[in-house]
Amino acid sequence: MDALMRESLFETLVGLAVVFVAGFFLVFSLSQRSDAGKAGGYVLLAKFPRADAVAPGTDVRVAGVKVGSVTDVKVNPETLRAEVKLTVSRDIQLPLDSTAKIQADGLLGGNYVFLEPGGDPDNMPTDGSGVFEYTSGSVDILRLLIDAVTAAGGGGGDTGEATEGQASQGMAP
Repeated sequence: MDALMRESLFETLVGLAVVFVAGFFLVFSLSQRSDAGKAGGYVLLAKFPRADAVAPGTDVRVAGVKVGSVTDVKVNPETLRAEVKLTVSRDIQLPLDSTAKIQADGLLGGNYVFLEPGGDPDNMPTDGSGVFEYTSGSVDILRLLIDAVTAAGGGGGDTGEATEGQASQGMAP
């Protein structure tokens, strides 16, 4: 019976350790999410021709540092362009001529919205009416790779057959 009690106590302690570690990771992951909207951020609107892999919660970065997040993504039924609402930290003031670009976070990573500050002396409004005049949509990396492979293997390669000029000169491959 004493061995049974020790085994039961051991299983209970292991279970508590697993729950503690899982709780620690949950708290840690939640603490790493800095939602600029909850921290007093302001809303900006960016209109893109395409917004692949951008969804609510996607990072918004300036100089590689997260300064906000995407809060909404929808298609404008009149222009058929993606409208992306961004919440940016209030301590980040962007010039009026700043650009918003959708960029890939590496080959296998997701996308993020990169804000490139412009040089205008006036800043974007922080009352929710700010709209980016200059945007650049996402690049479909898979499509670029397919096009590159097709172009490299396609036009003008050696098919192993002699052309009419080569055959008449005895230069068949």
